[in-house]
Parts: sequence; structure tokens; C-alpha cells
Amino acid sequence: MAALVLLAATSCTKNSDLVNVVDNNEEQGYAPVTVRVSDFSIATEEISSGGSLTRGAETLDSYFAGGAITLAFYDAEGREVYKTTQVKGDGSYTTFGEFTANLQVGHYTMVAVARAHYDGDAFTLTSPTEAAYTSMRPRETFSNVQAVTVTSASPLNLEVTLNRINSWLKIISTDGRPASIKKIRTTFEKGGKSFNPTTGWATTDTGFSQTNNPSTATGATIEINVVPFVACADDAEEKMTITIEALDNDDNVLGTKVVNNVPFKRNRQTILRGNVFTAEPTTSSFKIETAWLSDYTMDF
Repeated sequence: MAALVLLAATSCTKNSDLVNVVDNNEEQGYAPVTVRVSDFSIATEEISSGGSLTRGAETLDSYFAGGAITLAFYDAEGREVYKTTQVKGDGSYTTFGEFTANLQVGHYTMVAVARAHYDGDAFTLTSPTEAAYTSMRPRETFSNVQAVTVTSASPLNLEVTLNRINSWLKIISTDGRPASIKKIRTTFEKGGKSFNPTTGWATTDTGFSQTNNPSTATGATIEINVVPFVACADDAEEKMTITIEALDNDDNVLGTKVVNNVPFKRNRQTILRGNVFTAEPTTSSFKIETAWLSDYTMDF
């Protein structure tokens, strides 16, 4: 069955613009609504200086080796009338990213959230404006919220494109990891793990911590990735302090690095590159690089 293509709502669309109040009349019947999440809107860039920026769409299957998609519909009063989640590879679906829901004639707000998914992840979607990762790690997240109108009992086919709404921190050490250091704890002064699917902004701005276990061998450099949600308006940067702690197996702190005024922006990667495990000369500092939407280097 061919799908009708609808223009996807941007992640900054206000929820108040999406819902037209209408009484759902049971006598009007129900219609099967098929939603196909076809691709992502993405921007990629080489991390090295001078990398060229390219923009395009990538298929759902090819982008996530392991992923999950949650689809929900809310009626004009904000009541949840349908919600389901597909986890890639679990055999619970026919086509990953394709859903069919029977909806009564009326107006709805549709919420689609796709995310990277790993064992132990806990994610909740409670409304068009509230979603959260309740496990330790937030994940790369794409979202689309748009109005859907069911006008008759005839089948309705929708195709939606999702947009990335998280920021990204990559920490790259230029020194090797000592054998005594088993974990890296990264603490964000601001931002959060909960977000508004409609706007893409964090719903809390109190910060959080994430602990990673480096997979490289003793003596090798490490790379740590964390994907926070930021709480700034109009796609402005949110600057915050990042604390990097080197821990042993018992979570004792063996070393700490504090980096101030680190800039974050939705759909942009910020890279901290420098010595994590060894003392630095007073003239040395972390280097900050950013990518995806734009890139620049700042020393501080």
C-alpha cells in the first residue's frame, strides 16, 4: 500500500499549535492509521579540522544497529489512546518502523520517538511534552510530533521523518589509561536525561552523571561518549562545567579534571581532547571542538 507523504513537524513546533479540540464521536467509527517511520534527518561531519558538512536522510534499519521506536497518539484532551514500542530484532513486528493503530474519527497529536537501545535501558513517554531516560544513560534520540486528523473510516497512511534532538559530548584522552583506572565518571552541571518530544529541549536543567567502563587496553587512549539534552531556547548554546573523574573498581576517585564553559547545542557534537590521567603543564589545557551543525575550536 502506497504511503501518503506528510511534511514532518520540526522539533521546535509548539504543542499548542498541534491540537485542534474536537469531540470524538463513537458513531463515526474507527479508521486504521498506518505510520511508517521511513528515515532520519541527519547531519554528519568529519571530526578532524576542515571536515566537510553533509546533510541527508538515512534509512531506519541502516542507522541503528540496535534501536527502538515508540509511537503514541493523544486525543484532544491529552489522553493517551494508543502507544506501542518496537525494539529492533525482537521479532515483535513485521516491518521495523511500521505501525497500524485503529483510531476513532477526530483530531490527535502523534508522537514518534526513535532511539538507540541497549540492554538495561529504561525509557518512558508520558505525553507530547514529557519523556525521559530513567536508567543511567540517555541515548541518541530522534523525535517527531505532529497533528493527525482522522476524517472517516477509510484507511490513513502517514510517513514521517524524525529529527535528532540530543547534543553529544565526546571525550578523547591524549594520554594512556593506567591499569588502576577502570571507570570514567562524567558529570554535567546542566542539561538532563528527560526531554520534551515536541520542542526537543531538556525538561530539567540540573545536570546528571554517567559512568563508563573504557574498553581499550591498559596504556591506550580512551574515548567516552555521552548524549545529554540541553535546556536552551532558540537553538542557542548552553555552556556548562564538565567534571571528569577517573575511578578504580570500587569507585574511589583517583583523579579529577574540571572543564569550564563547555558549549553544547542540539544536534551538535562537542569534543573535549586532552590529558585525562596525567598532570598537565600550567600552559596546557583541554581543546574543545564541535561538529554536526558547525565546528570551531576554543582554548580556555
